[in-house]
Amino acid sequence: MPTDDPTSPRATFTSIEHSTETDWKIIFSQFVPYAQALPDRVLAHLRVLDGDYGGFPVDRLRHSLQTATLAHRDGRDDEYVICALLHDIGDTLGSYNHPDIAAAILKPFVTEANHWMVAHHGIFQGYYFFHHLGMNRDMREVFRDHPHYGRTEEFCARYDGPAFDASYDTFPLEFFEPILRRVFAQPKHTIYTAANE
Repeated sequence: MPTDDPTSPRATFTSIEHSTETDWKIIFSQFVPYAQALPDRVLAHLRVLDGDYGGFPVDRLRHSLQTATLAHRDGRDDEYVICALLHDIGDTLGSYNHPDIAAAILKPFVTEANHWMVAHHGIFQGYYFFHHLGMNRDMREVFRDHPHYGRTEEFCARYDGPAFDASYDTFPLEFFEPILRRVFAQPKHTIYTAANE
């Protein structure tokens, strides 16, 4: 975790163009433990969704947990289950683009197929309700020929869409914590690959 200790080593540059290798050794030495604590921050943010109903039948945390529970019980792999768990984590900060936030958090750790699914699930989920808001429910059709169209359509139909049942036996967040830690243990896609080796 980051330290607020004013005596901890710090870089000395006032403009990044004047930074040195020594500066970056200091920064990276603190980045590594901070990055390793990402699962803790993600879990803490998921807890922010607890009690946030926004008019829905269940709160946003229960919806997220239920989506992941449905996927887990259906035999989906760890990565897919964590995508299901985090697909709406952006609701609190991205009121108008929550899938983008979830996709950005997941991108370093998941396949392109799962990343695309999370990034586009909002448009695909709209098939079930956009028409009630005077919107085009077939907005997803622009992606009909995309290789991940079927995967995203299925995610919404089987897991995201049905996950508003207050009586469903949903797994608690603690059940998913070790799965999240496994998926987030090592990034697969990052511009900092060389620094992680």
